[in-house]
Amino acid sequence: MAVVRLSDVIEPVKFTDYIIQNSMVRTALAESGVLVNNAVMQDQLTAGAHAFTVPGWLDLADDEADVVNDDPAIESTPHKIGSFKQKVRKSFLHGSWSTMNLASEIAGDDAMIRIQNRVVAYWNRQVQKRLVSTLQGIEASNLANDSGDMILDITADTPSAFSAAAVIDAAGTMGDAMDSLSAIAMHPDTYRKALKDDLIEFIPDSQGSLTMPTFRGLAVVMDEAMPKVVATDTTYTSVLFGAGAVGYAMGEPRVADGTEVESLPSSGNGGGQQVLHSRVNLAVHPLGFSWSDTAVVGESPTIAELADATNWTRSIERKAVPMVFLKHTL
Repeated sequence: MAVVRLSDVIEPVKFTDYIIQNSMVRTALAESGVLVNNAVMQDQLTAGAHAFTVPGWLDLADDEADVVNDDPAIESTPHKIGSFKQKVRKSFLHGSWSTMNLASEIAGDDAMIRIQNRVVAYWNRQVQKRLVSTLQGIEASNLANDSGDMILDITADTPSAFSAAAVIDAAGTMGDAMDSLSAIAMHPDTYRKALKDDLIEFIPDSQGSLTMPTFRGLAVVMDEAMPKVVATDTTYTSVLFGAGAVGYAMGEPRVADGTEVESLPSSGNGGGQQVLHSRVNLAVHPLGFSWSDTAVVGESPTIAELADATNWTRSIERKAVPMVFLKHTL
């Protein structure tokens, strides 16, 4: 008797492509242009080694222009353009989900089908959590190594609460580059305050089927992982960033299958068990910073290790990094 199994429903190669192609399509990060696919990073994901280097060009220096004259003996001296390197760390990640055949039989619905329909959403959330943790690491590194020049801390001011004026002041730390900012990440508590203050506007996403919250034109990324320090006056950290502030690449492993279906017919005393494995190689990297790999225990950095200040070093001037940290109360 022929029986349709999960292996008949899912084509591993196509399912992996589906995960990669649809990842981050409908999130505020992608809509704002903050998290962008980087072709160099994408090519390096399947190469050997734990990390790779991405070079970049600096802007031309503001040297005074030459004043020309008619003396043939005087020759101009050309200037040069500078460059920088960023070390990017790969993460080799895996998620798996299983279901007992008998459980689906009794429920009258196939739990594994529900699982496969939610795999993309799972990886979306993982990418966002890794980004938030990376932002925490960048903030800690900036405070420790660069005098906190990317941080506006108003917690000692009166008023010290999150507001439109505070966000404008934070953006002002970038000088005339402040208009390059396009998104703001905040804790749900901060988001609720912004809603109450009528600072949130909802606009349709690129698909036209969902609405995306914005704060004075900035796309809003809301995540409970955003820093919240509970004390007498609870302190929050919101982050502003510009388009292309974070490079992103996701791909299937070079050797292992990106999607693998495992069937365990003897499990459950013969009732059977099915397991869906999903594997990705991932890189999420902020512009202008280099990964130092100082405090990593395993083969890939954990979410907690991404937040470790010792793992990050800034490689370009502050103004060229489209990112600002605003520390505030509510």
